[in-house]
Amino acid sequence: MTHASLLAVETAEHRAAAEALVAEYLRWVGHLAKSEYGLEFDIDAMVRSDIDDPAKFYPPTGRFYLVRSDGQFVGIGCLKQLSPGVGEVQRMYVRPQARGAGAGRLVVNRLLEDARALGYRTVRLESLRALQAAHRLYRSVGFVEIDPYAGNSMSGYQDTSAHAAYRASAVFMELRTS
Repeated sequence: MTHASLLAVETAEHRAAAEALVAEYLRWVGHLAKSEYGLEFDIDAMVRSDIDDPAKFYPPTGRFYLVRSDGQFVGIGCLKQLSPGVGEVQRMYVRPQARGAGAGRLVVNRLLEDARALGYRTVRLESLRALQAAHRLYRSVGFVEIDPYAGNSMSGYQDTSAHAAYRASAVFMELRTS
């Protein structure tokens, strides 16, 4: 991968590319969740919410980025508001062929800059325990593990009987921005 750049999801072309990457990511992580933890969630509903809900990842309270490298979109990353002063990083994904070249770090650093600019004193995230490379990246920029927090992103996309199993399968992390 040569130089990577970030583009805010603003145009129809960007939305289509973002939708494809969100769906790719959620299918991949959904397969991992099912095979590793026996968990299932509604991928189609998640994709629709991510792309169509203007209050989720879009300004003024959120951010939605595509990563472009060598003329192709190879990753995504999002920031949303959980509550006043608290943001959440979601949908961090870089295609396998583009991993290891700094695209993930580029996205997470930009999301943290944006979080500070938006006045988020705390930034949280959740991630399946199996995604250890992602956890190393998050720790390297200052995230630490915390107990599960209210409003986690999976609660609306899986059966309520699976919530405890999901919390046990995930790592919850937080970073104080100030």
